[in-house]
Amino acid sequence: MENIPVTSHSHRATKALLAVAATTILWGCLAENSSADAHQLAGLATVVDGDGLRLAGQTIRIHGIDAPEQSQSCAAADGSQWSCGQAATRRMSELVAGRDVKCRQTDRDHYDRVVAVCEVAGMDLGQVLVAEGLAWAYRFYSDDYVAAEDSARQRALGIWSAPNRPAWGYRAESRALQPAAQFMGSSSDSKCRIKGNISRGGERIYHVPGSRHYEATQINTSHGERWFCSVAEATAAGWRPPRSR
Repeated sequence: MENIPVTSHSHRATKALLAVAATTILWGCLAENSSADAHQLAGLATVVDGDGLRLAGQTIRIHGIDAPEQSQSCAAADGSQWSCGQAATRRMSELVAGRDVKCRQTDRDHYDRVVAVCEVAGMDLGQVLVAEGLAWAYRFYSDDYVAAEDSARQRALGIWSAPNRPAWGYRAESRALQPAAQFMGSSSDSKCRIKGNISRGGERIYHVPGSRHYEATQINTSHGERWFCSVAEATAAGWRPPRSR
């Protein structure tokens, strides 16, 4: 078999290829780490409600759970009512008070909030709320806390001490009961069809006709929401477009 001579040119080419490969691997690792870091949030948090936090300048929606709304009351075993929404908020406040919270982003919701699994001292906040009967497992989006919910139900804890509407049912009923006039906006001009929504985290987001969440977005003028006639008008008033994923 004929030996193929190795020239100095071949050596240089091989070294160059190895250098390129090493650089590519290095950049790949850095990019991967950067991407991972971008999905991690940590620090002291403030509580929005039973399933919401503010952390590192972001509004966080706890992954996989739905806690009672702040205004929601629940039935107890003896037939009395208790403020389950406020109880869930208080419990969340107890869990995060003065502690470092670590959140791992899993998604963004249609209000542009970061959806994340959050922990304090190794405790999964969503797990704790569901296990104590202070939140429902949000099965439509995740099965992560179904076992915790089943346990709370069997023990008749919190929201499971009596039949109660889940938070999503409470929200739907509340919207249906609001006078239609509240959703008409302040302008009778049919051309003003851009919806100026205010998220639960207080962010002002406008939705144009035909956009992804336009039809699902309801406008309640009693909450400061409004209609706009143009994108320029919405922007000037302090509203922004939804962030794309």
